[in-house]
Amino acid sequence: MYSIKKYDASHYSQWNDFIEKSKNGTFLFHRDFMEYHSDRFEDFSLLAFDGNKLVAVFPANKAGEEVHSHQGLTYGGLILADSIGVNYIEHIFDAITAYLKNSQINTITIKQVISIYHKKPANEMNYLLFKKGATLCRRDMNLAINYSESLSVSKSKMKNFRKLALLGFEIKKDNDFELFWDSVLIPRLEEKYSARPVHTKKEIAMLHNRFPSNIVQYNIYYDGEILAGITLFDFGDVVKSQYGATTAKGEEMRALDYLFITLIFEYKEKRRYFDMGTVNENQGKTYNKGLLKQKEELGCSVYNHDYYSLVL
Repeated sequence: MYSIKKYDASHYSQWNDFIEKSKNGTFLFHRDFMEYHSDRFEDFSLLAFDGNKLVAVFPANKAGEEVHSHQGLTYGGLILADSIGVNYIEHIFDAITAYLKNSQINTITIKQVISIYHKKPANEMNYLLFKKGATLCRRDMNLAINYSESLSVSKSKMKNFRKLALLGFEIKKDNDFELFWDSVLIPRLEEKYSARPVHTKKEIAMLHNRFPSNIVQYNIYYDGEILAGITLFDFGDVVKSQYGATTAKGEEMRALDYLFITLIFEYKEKRRYFDMGTVNENQGKTYNKGLLKQKEELGCSVYNHDYYSLVL
């Protein structure tokens, strides 16, 4: 009933148009975003057709005999047409797994789109993966503020926020990614975690140029000196803190907290959720207690991010 095709450049416009109209797609699945790191992954994205009508896509990459809902993206899974029933989705998924088997793939790993990003409820695959015998192989705690509920920033943080407002901080949506990367993000990650940001400054600048309304940079200054910054990915209904970091001086002055709270209130009437990302480490087996406490004190609740593995 359904035909499956592997993505190639001829599908570029059709794919992107479908993502825009889907019930659980985001701009991360636009080919201009997915392909910024195409040199690192062997793309194995699939399209499902009912006749000539595109009804689902599966952003994915191949690693050996395994296919992953794309490892270069935060989440993935089956991206669905706006109105489609469970029975149809099951047949589509069966067609995809048959295609993968015929392509000598023995395992697929799916990291679901977190529910807060659904334009309409799109939880059908959670049941279908259970039915097909998939294993829940990982579950991360993703922290986000639900703006439909009363904001619950802790009293101590709000008290400090009001004091800090007297210092004369300057907050700019200046999209100065280079300054933030070089002066704050890279040195801070190296110092605290011996790590590097997922995106280089060249990559984040390129992605901002491709998606200027979706990727923005807020920096906070004191006497002209940058103290902290937050890189936001704006999905329409959800705004996500992709990166947040502060200098040592900014940490002493609590500049990052001040910037976060400012942005939380800035987006209160504009978005449904303010996503602050995961707190998990070690492939989800542990979590950073300090980071969890900080996000809870800013008013976040937990929204599970589930990973499934299915042997074909």
